[in-house]
Formats: sequence, structure tokens, C-alpha cells
Amino acid sequence: MKIHKIVFSPTGGTRRVCDALCQGMGKETVVTDLCVKAADIRLPAIDEDDLAVIAMPVFAGRVPALALERLKAVNPRGARCVVTVVYGNRAYDDALLELKDAAKSTGFRVIAAVAAVAEHSIIRKYARKRPDVFDIQTLMYHGKDIMSKVESGNDNEPRVPGRYPYRKPAMVPQPKGRRGCNRCGVCATQCPADAIPAADPKKVDKTKCISCMKCVSVCPAGARGIGAIMNFLATQGLKKPCSIRKENEIYI
Repeated sequence: MKIHKIVFSPTGGTRRVCDALCQGMGKETVVTDLCVKAADIRLPAIDEDDLAVIAMPVFAGRVPALALERLKAVNPRGARCVVTVVYGNRAYDDALLELKDAAKSTGFRVIAAVAAVAEHSIIRKYARKRPDVFDIQTLMYHGKDIMSKVESGNDNEPRVPGRYPYRKPAMVPQPKGRRGCNRCGVCATQCPADAIPAADPKKVDKTKCISCMKCVSVCPAGARGIGAIMNFLATQGLKKPCSIRKENEIYI
């Protein structure tokens, strides 16, 4: 049996959560990165006896539509899966339910679900440097618990928080090139949504941008962002809901 990590991780936090969870499972892993250019996606060859860990970020209480669309292309062959959402310490709202529903509609058998915290992708001061050492340890224990369930042959589907209809998608600030941008084009080559024109990478196609912040994290000049005013407003808006440390949760 192999563990398939199917990950959409624009700024790295979701990938680190998935890695820790799978480390606790103690099995061989294969990675499928969905957060790349569409042409660069290499879909996994999953067997029925394998286990997939599907890990995606939470944007304003929802899973990115682009990530869910790419998940549909995966052929699970009836394999079991663990759905994992990663949020920046505010709330994950309906995201876990949404990802669970998406995995089931793709053909996976959902046997466990995890909601974990990582550093906020826009306002990095919130949940800074998470997952931390305690998070990693907790996630590894969750991975062990999940593997125990797999080995017991228990395929019961867990109940997860969330409501129908899902939370209405909220507006999220879109980053663009700012002072210091030298138009090197690194952001354009790595944008999973093809929202940054190669001819003028300082700009952004607002109809395509999903505000994943991958361009901000990969910019070698640190010259992409949402701007001082939007940064201030977002910081103030998140201050209260992010003031208390949230812990990782498992549904099994």
C-alpha cells in the first residue's frame, strides 16, 4: 500500500501539514502537486488498496475552486482517502465539508478528516511559523491513528463540521507587483492560475487570480503584495478571530 499526497499548497504551509500527517503513517509516499501550471500536473496512478491524503488550503472559509477542479481529474479507483484542510487560525467554516464532498464525488472513500493550522498566507503574523513543533507532533499522532483505522479494516465515513449551502465566497485581496519589482518573471512562471502576464509580470489578471499568494512567496525581490492599505484592513479584520491559538482537529 502506498500513501498518495495530493496537495495544493501555494505558500508551503499545507504541504508541511500533509508531510507531518503522512510521516506518522510510516508508509511509502508519492506526491502529486496540484499547485503548478496545468500542463505540469502529473496525475497519480492510484490502486484500490492505496490511501490518498488530500490536503488543500482554506481561503475565506472555502477550498479554492481551482484546486477542486484539478482534483476531479484524479482517478481514485475506489481508494480510501483522508481529507485535510489547512487554515490561518481564523476558521475553516465549510471547507472541510466541501473537500469531503468533492473527494466523494470524485470516487474516493473518505475514512478520516483533519483540520490543521498553518501560517496565514496573507497576514503572516497570524499563526506565524506554524505548523510548529507541537503541531508536527500532534499531526504525526493523527497519522498513526488514521493508519490504525486503515489496518483495522474500518472504512466508516466520519462526520465533519459544516453547513449547506456552503459559505458564500468572500472577496480576498489580489497581489500585484509593487516597488522593487524588476519584472524578472518568476511569479508568472509559477502562478498556478496563469493570472500573471509574462510580458508584464507586475500586473495581474483579476479574472484569473485566486489570491493564493504563491507569487508573493516566490518573488525573489519581495516586491509582490496586496499593498499597505489592504494589508492594514486585513490585519485589523483578522485581529480578533486570530487572537486565540486554534489547535489541529481530527475526525475519524
